Amino acid sequence: MKLTTYTDFGLRTLMYLATLPADKLTSVAQVATLYSVSRNHLVKVVNQLAREGYIKAIRGKNGGIKLGRPAQKINVGEVIRSLEGNLDGIDCGSPACYLVRVCRLKSALKEAMDAFISVMEEYTLADLIANEDELMVIFTDRESKLES
Repeated sequence: MKLTTYTDFGLRTLMYLATLPADKLTSVAQVATLYSVSRNHLVKVVNQLAREGYIKAIRGKNGGIKLGRPAQKINVGEVIRSLEGNLDGIDCGSPACYLVRVCRLKSALKEAMDAFISVMEEYTLADLIANEDELMVIFTDRESKLES
């Protein structure tokens, strides 16, 4: 199972936000710079995360983004399910496959995908940042390099 970069950016954004103090805001631009990813692409990801309630986006001069709920209440499997556009594993119609009538690959992949999501549903965002001290060293180091 390979996640899309869209979901990858979403999970990494949530992990970074979860390491910040609850009252601290950051910006999409800062997160994009931190991870060396496209700001425009990250805006789309953050907008969806905000619509889903995982992120709180505050507009205006003193605005920014932060977690929308505690990390313990953000289920990783649910985040993946909401960000991934296609969890079927395969598109039998593009290009059209002649095996569709008798093929068992799609159902096997669906079963595998369901198993993957079930495992990911056992984790919360808090589980992913349980090594917060180590993450903070990396984030702080990266931020200081970007500032210089």
